Parts: sequence; structure tokens; C-alpha cells
Amino acid sequence: MPASSAAQIQTPSPDYSVARANMVESQLRPNGVKEPRLIAALAAAPREVFVPSTLVGVAYLDENIPLISGRSLMQPMVLAKLIQALDIKPTDRVLDLACATGYSTLVLAGLADKVVGVEPDSLLLQEAEGNMAKYAGGKATIRAGAPVEGCGVDAPFDAILVNGSVEFLPEILFSQLAEGGRLVAVMRGHDAARFAHTGQARLYRKTKGEIAWVSLFDAAVAPAPGFVGPVGFEF
Repeated sequence: MPASSAAQIQTPSPDYSVARANMVESQLRPNGVKEPRLIAALAAAPREVFVPSTLVGVAYLDENIPLISGRSLMQPMVLAKLIQALDIKPTDRVLDLACATGYSTLVLAGLADKVVGVEPDSLLLQEAEGNMAKYAGGKATIRAGAPVEGCGVDAPFDAILVNGSVEFLPEILFSQLAEGGRLVAVMRGHDAARFAHTGQARLYRKTKGEIAWVSLFDAAVAPAPGFVGPVGFEF
């Protein structure tokens, strides 16, 4: 075969649309994820882009996908249920803390008016910025910073997602919520080993300046960076 002909042969890229559809129908809907706009956002977000190249084949499994620096992409079912609990409106401003490669930020961008992702790891930050530039259509901004400090420069927010489990939630995050604002996080007990283990997903709501919370479901997710240790408020 001539070299010129060989150069024209390309291996077709895998089509992950079927995997996304299967994720929705076999993982999300059976676990109570029903909100149509959220389903559409999850069905459109190419999760395979946000995981290491060696793990694209398992990107849609119902489990946490390891990234770098001890971080992971949250299990699709858990992420979807947390976002659904936020009840995001098309006019909302949303803060995504510890956004990693930006998958959750992209899903949120499919629901809200504006999303800000905060990421402390420089490599993950760079990847998230590239992903948002390519897929988010100008609706998402990635900022470097400590997730535990939120993002005061862009506050207030109508909704905040903490991407990972926490041992405490600092008052500064609640101060960045608008009136009626919501925050979701997976609260877990103090664990010296800092391993992911079952915690309690909670929804917090700000009403007339006061914070109240309700328990949602049990979940096992990796710790969010910075949310470990004795400092902070455990509501």
C-alpha cells in the first residue's frame, strides 16, 4: 500500500453516546434521578474526556474514577443525586468546589446561568480550564484556590456543590450563599487514614440568614481537599 494511502487511514473514535444513555437508564433513573434538565445535561456531558486516558473504558461505570493526587471523579449516581437536590434554576449562579477536571462543572453549566469551579491542584486546574473552553460554551469559569475558602470574588451563589466528602463546613461558605441558597456535601466522621468511606449526603439551605440541613442519603466518596481536620463548623 502506498504511504500516502496508509496515511489517510484513521481508526474511528469510539462512540460513547450509548454508554451515556446506559448510565442514565441503568444507574440514574433507577436511583431516583428524574429531573429532565439534569438528565439532559448528564446525557450530553462526555464523561470519558474527564478521566485519565487509561481509564476511558470505565468512565461510565457506577463508581468513583481515580484521577491524580488522591482525587477522583465522583460516582455518577451520587453526583447526580447531589445536583438534583440543589434544584438548580436556569438563572442560578453555582459554585463547584474541588472541581478536578471539570466534569461536574460542565454538568452544572447545562443547568445554571453561570458556574464557577474552584480547584487547588495546578494540573487538574489546567485540564479543567481546557475542558471548559471546549465544552461549556462560556458558561463556566475555573479559578485556582482553596475550595474550603469558597470564591468570595464571585459570590453570592444560589447553589454550592462540594465535590467530595468533608469533615466540616466552614462558615465562609454559608456566607457566600445568597438568601434561599443551597449547599450539598457528603459529611463524614473524622478518619485518621483519610480514606473514602460511607458518609451522609446533606442539603443545607439559607433562610433569613439561618442555616438548616436535612439528610439525603448515604454515600462513599473521596475526601474533598482541605475539608479534613478539627477546624470548622460541623452542622
